[in-house]
Formats: sequence, C-alpha cells, structure tokens
Amino acid sequence: MIRPLLNWRSFLAVAGIVIVTATIFYSRYLARKIAEDERQKVALWVAASKSVLSNPGTDLTLPNLIRNGQQSIPIIETNEQDSIIDYINLDSARAARDKGWVYSQMTSFRAENRALEVKLSDTPYIANRYYYGHTALLDEVRYYPLVQLFIVALFIFFTLYSITIRNKATQNQLWAGMAKETAHQLGTPVSSLEGWVEMLRESSLDARTVSEIQKDVDRLKLVSDRFGKIGSKPVLEEKDLVGQIRNMMEYIRKRATGKVQFALQLPGGMPAESGILRARISGPLFDWVIENLLKNALDAMEGKGAITIAIQEHEKEIIIDVTDTGKGIAARNLQKVFKPGFTTKKRGWGLGLSLSKRIIEQYHKGQLVVRQSEVGKGTTFRIVLRK
Repeated sequence: MIRPLLNWRSFLAVAGIVIVTATIFYSRYLARKIAEDERQKVALWVAASKSVLSNPGTDLTLPNLIRNGQQSIPIIETNEQDSIIDYINLDSARAARDKGWVYSQMTSFRAENRALEVKLSDTPYIANRYYYGHTALLDEVRYYPLVQLFIVALFIFFTLYSITIRNKATQNQLWAGMAKETAHQLGTPVSSLEGWVEMLRESSLDARTVSEIQKDVDRLKLVSDRFGKIGSKPVLEEKDLVGQIRNMMEYIRKRATGKVQFALQLPGGMPAESGILRARISGPLFDWVIENLLKNALDAMEGKGAITIAIQEHEKEIIIDVTDTGKGIAARNLQKVFKPGFTTKKRGWGLGLSLSKRIIEQYHKGQLVVRQSEVGKGTTFRIVLRK
C-alpha cells in the first residue's frame, strides 16, 4: 500500500512542477512581448510628439496628443528637470489629492527604465520626457504563474489528503476486521473452557484453584468483548473512575513481581480507599487503556521499580498521569510510540498504545499523550478526559 502511494505523490509532484515551470516560462515570454509592444506604442507617441512640437499652433497637452491612441498605458510628461507637465491613465482622484503620489509613480517608472525623451534644444538643454508604466494586462500575465502555482498546490494538497484519508479508513477497517475476527475465534475456546470449569466445580478439585481458573476464563471473555467492540461505537456510561483504575491496578499488581511498588494518588481531600470520581466512559475499553499503560510500565521497569497513577480533577476535565521509573523513551521515538506496529519489545505487535490512543481520543473525545520521558529515569503518560 505504501509503494503506490509514493508513486502517486511523485507523479503529482512532478506534474505540478512541470505545469508551473512551463507556465512561468510562457508567461515571461508573453510579458516580454507585451512590454515590447507597450514600448513601441509609447515610442510612436513620442514620434508624434516631435511632429506636434514642430507645429507651434498645435495644442501640446498630453491628453490631446494621445486622445485617439492607446488609452491604457499610464504616462507622465515632464520637462528636462522632471517637473511634471501632464499625466494620463493614472488615478485622477488620487493624483488630485496627493501630488507626491504622482512623483512616486514617476520614480517607479524611471527605476524600471521606462522613459523616452523628446529633445527640443541643445543649448540651453530643453526636452520633454515621457515616463510610462505598464498596463493591467501585463500585471495579470506576470502574476498568473503565482495564481496557478497556488491552484496546483491546493490540488496536490487535497489529492494527497484524500488519498491519506482513504488509506487511514482502509487501515481502520482492517484493524476493526482483525479485532472482530479475533473476538470470534476466541469465543469458541472460551465457551469450551467455561464448560470445563463447571465440570471442575463438580469434581473434588480445590475450590480456590477452580476460582482462579474461573477468573482467567472471565479475563479471556473480557478480552474477547474488548476486541469485539473495536470498530463499533461504544456506549459511554457514568462510572466511578477511581474504582475502575483501582481494580486494574490490583489486577496488574497480582501479576507483577514483589519488587514493583504501586501507588494511587487521588485529588486533594478524597479518601484514599473509598474515593469516588464520576465520569462518562466505556468501562471495558477504558480498563483496556489502563491495562496497556500499566503493562508497558512493567515491561519498561523489567520487574523492579515503582508505578504511580495520579488523578487530578479540574473544572472541565480530569487528568490521569501514569508514571513509571523504567528505562524511558528515546527522544527519536517519542513521535512513533502511538503508531501501529511500533515496538521496542522483542515480542508484540506494537498495537497497544495505538489502540489506547484511539479509544481515548476517538471514543471518549479526550487525549492520550506522552507528558514526559527521560532515558534511564522513566516515563509519564497522560490521559485527559472531559467532565
């Protein structure tokens, strides 16, 4: 799936570059032709001006000079000292309000080397100068490549975005299908195990042993139920968040070594053993998230250290920090930990954190992030839930 996507990206990028490059060259070619055409028109007016100036009885004003000619090129007429005599095709209202603006336009035309001159006398030196700008058409031709570049960039962006969204949707469907198939495959052996447990209860086997086996079978049922819920919209119910977390800590504590210390820190003033904090969650899926975080913490500590879950209650949100004293996460991996398939373990699929993030952010509309991590000192994962 990755190779075709890269090919599409390469093709779109090359096509966009070719289109924009060709447009830029062609637009520059047209701009040069238009600019030359404008210069020729102004040169024609200057030639006409020479003829008019040789006839003393002719009105020498610039508007009369070009009344029947091209009316779109802005022209400023000055004497040899660049004192403005006349102008045409400028913003008349603005020019009337601000004479300095006319001079600024003249300076701009002069900087672009857009000037022609009619010499009237050598001694003393007398001349008429004509500073001219360019037409709106030339501006449009010059800026057209930028507009097209913007359009091509938008096209490429939305195309790549739609491809990415489609691939994500396909991946989500694949994960959901795999999860449901896993739940289906687990269903048959779990049902069979339940039957064997009932038979063991009727035998002379120690009741405590049967009870522990039943707990593990119930755990398999819970895992199957979790996988079956992936891809379906979960039902959020009012639950005791503290109780959910405390139960998961006890479950993991029994499966950890005695060298791992567990601690639960509740919001100020809340009783440590009987505190209750209500939140709308999906119980099975939220338990799965806490279990994944605790198991990752155990793996990071390699059987020795401390795990602390600290709960903070704010006006609009509840924050849950899961901190371990393990080996930490390297800076280069911080952006990868939630990507499907990423794992630093020798065994595992690298799906736990990816699924946990999806459960919190898509189903509970919260956040799951790495709050902080330092190699050799430990990591803190933060869950933020809306109240």
